[in-house]
Amino acid sequence: MADVRPESMERITTPELAKAFIDEQVEAVKKQVGDKKVLLALSGGVDSSVVAALLIKAIGKNLVCVHVNHGLLRKGEPEQVIEVFKNQMDANLIYIDATDRFLDKLAGVAEPEKKRKIIGEEFIRVFEEEARKLQDVDFLAQGTIYPDILESGPVKAHHNVGGLPEDIHFEGLVEPIKLLFKDEVRVIGRELGLPTGMVERQPFPGPGLGVRCTGAITRDRLTALRESDAILREEFAKAGLEGKVWQYFTIVPDYKSVGVKNGLRSFEWPCIIRAVNTKDAMTATIEEIPYALLGKIVSRITSEVPGINRVLYDLTPKPTGTIEWE
Repeated sequence: MADVRPESMERITTPELAKAFIDEQVEAVKKQVGDKKVLLALSGGVDSSVVAALLIKAIGKNLVCVHVNHGLLRKGEPEQVIEVFKNQMDANLIYIDATDRFLDKLAGVAEPEKKRKIIGEEFIRVFEEEARKLQDVDFLAQGTIYPDILESGPVKAHHNVGGLPEDIHFEGLVEPIKLLFKDEVRVIGRELGLPTGMVERQPFPGPGLGVRCTGAITRDRLTALRESDAILREEFAKAGLEGKVWQYFTIVPDYKSVGVKNGLRSFEWPCIIRAVNTKDAMTATIEEIPYALLGKIVSRITSEVPGINRVLYDLTPKPTGTIEWE
């Protein structure tokens, strides 16, 4: 399949069109790889999850999925990947808990770009180590989608697993959804039977919670971030805002403020809520959250999450603010 989407290609908007696309790609993958094995870095994001489900349908156990938990995922995400792919789909899944490895590398590092670089490079190293163990894997699969190609130009730098050493040789790349837009990928995911929470997963930065635990990451503050984020997502879902707000999350910065908890003085972190709507991520507007809902979220976070004594709501659109804080 070429890297240019034909003008005549119909947008995939219905289950019928999705089924036809899946059938076509299953046959194309079988023809491309035959009885050889394919390696995929399965993050649990929409794109890699859809590719995994599609390739399982095409080649079954000849797909080797590697899920690296770098300790910067949201609450419940590694467990969801294991449940969906290993337990429900019987995938050939390798799970690597590299939390300590990543957090040790990040200890004391506060500069945002340096954090990103460490996380990206360490992921490559972990994936590389697994790739070396699998001598009989001939193809590398990636969740490349069409916006990736458009943003990268004619010669695509394959970002999903970039920077692997030259001595790890793959016969070719398997990119079954590379001509699709994100909304089409979600339609395919639903047709493949992936759970709604996975198919509708919000955009999530590659460095994960590492860019929302601003400054030097500490384990206790990372835990507070993960728990506050889970509360926010739970309350948004209960209020019917899931799928209506493009992206929402919490930030826990590396500074403290004075507060009062249980009648005693506290010196703890603030938690910042960010909720935005956008069409292209180039500009973003702030979602108006009902005041009663905000009050419930504040009450839960300050009472249930150790280390947080106040909650703030970021009302800054893009521009002037970016969507993420780092």
